[in-house]
Amino acid sequence: MRRFLNRWMEHGIETLIRLCGISAVLFVFGIFYFVFREGAGYLFNGLNLKEFFFSIAWHPTSVTHVRYGILALLAGTFSVTVLAMVLAVPFGLGAAIFISEFCNPRVRELLKIVIELLAAIPSVVWGFIGLTIMNSLIIRWFNTPIGLTLLNGGLILALMSVPIIVSIGEDALKAVPDSYREAALAMGATRWQLVYRVLFPAARNGLLAAVLLGVGRAVGETMAVLMATGHSVRIPTSLLDPVRTLTATIAAELGEAPVRSDHYQVLFIIGIVLFTITFCVNLTADLMVRGIRKRQA
Repeated sequence: MRRFLNRWMEHGIETLIRLCGISAVLFVFGIFYFVFREGAGYLFNGLNLKEFFFSIAWHPTSVTHVRYGILALLAGTFSVTVLAMVLAVPFGLGAAIFISEFCNPRVRELLKIVIELLAAIPSVVWGFIGLTIMNSLIIRWFNTPIGLTLLNGGLILALMSVPIIVSIGEDALKAVPDSYREAALAMGATRWQLVYRVLFPAARNGLLAAVLLGVGRAVGETMAVLMATGHSVRIPTSLLDPVRTLTATIAAELGEAPVRSDHYQVLFIIGIVLFTITFCVNLTADLMVRGIRKRQA
């Protein structure tokens, strides 16, 4: 009887786990279906795709000449994300290496607590930091009329992405077997040679995942970039230009767009574009990780 009950419990737990996995996939498809349904009407009947992707004119509320061009929004999103990753990846991976390999246990625990606290700060609070502190500092240091710029948004996004990169990167480095470290040190490798020649190749899958999670955080962030970048529709030519991102545009305009209007549907089409971008990032990461595993095998 007990064996029969155990078998049914195992079967029930197995079924529950399988349903959880299937439900995650269904939720993703459900989200995409909802976003696609809201924008499909105007996407296939009325939207000029050439103007949509290659025009910088974004005038959704114009009385005489409505234009929906997202080239400047794409440029703003791309530039802010790239700047954030240029700043966040070296600091994030460097902090992960320091925590994993160089600091003593007491300092390690203290740094982990600080990093977790940084990750727990809401994005709107980061936006307030960009709006008040960073804005004033950029005006003072660079003598510009306004500090709500690409540089401001990139710095804030970098600070928001660093905790994710540090946490995942440190876990990836810790997952490398200690035998690798012992073998490298026994052969006379220095600590930096151990990191560069042994740990990085062994943990590259996890480190790549950490970087791409940081990219995903930067691409999908809304409130912080809405408050810190100046919200100006233009293609940036310097770090001190204000920009507008795709996510900030949706957040700022969706509440005022009449339901089922062309403007409303275009905002959902922008959501489809964002969904496609994140899908391509994840697909590229998966292909890169698979290629790395094949070479290692």
